[in-house]
Amino acid sequence: MEFVREITAHLENKPGRLAKICSALAHEKVNIRALTVMDGDGPSVLRIVADQVDAASKVLTSLGTEHTIADRLSVSIDNRPGALAKLLEHLAEAHINIEYAYASTSSHGRSIAVFHTSNSKKAQSVLNEFYPEATTNGAEGDHSGGRRPLHSR
Repeated sequence: MEFVREITAHLENKPGRLAKICSALAHEKVNIRALTVMDGDGPSVLRIVADQVDAASKVLTSLGTEHTIADRLSVSIDNRPGALAKLLEHLAEAHINIEYAYASTSSHGRSIAVFHTSNSKKAQSVLNEFYPEATTNGAEGDHSGGRRPLHSR
């Protein structure tokens, strides 16, 4: 578990816009770790977690794309049914609201989930309690602390 710098940009919703940005990032050897695009009433909202935030920011600036950078909580979780639900239940029990979230999976058994929460520091503390392996890349296991899921109470 770590804090990552997330880039948020508002894009015209037209063919090729995202391709142009991703191609320019690839040209500069910027790897995208996670990405989401959401449409809305106006421009689409692009959120990117990249391995080189400063280089990604320069690419967006060179393309005339206004953007902001903010810290978000990133958690590596098992890529299996129920893993995300369990994590979210712990946050809900601590009265932490998820403003938005997105995830990226891999075939290596782990997923990365990115969260914007109502209280990132408290969320980190709660998740460190239940998922100590997330900070040490340790072994898998059930760290539920004996609590039952919310839906079974």
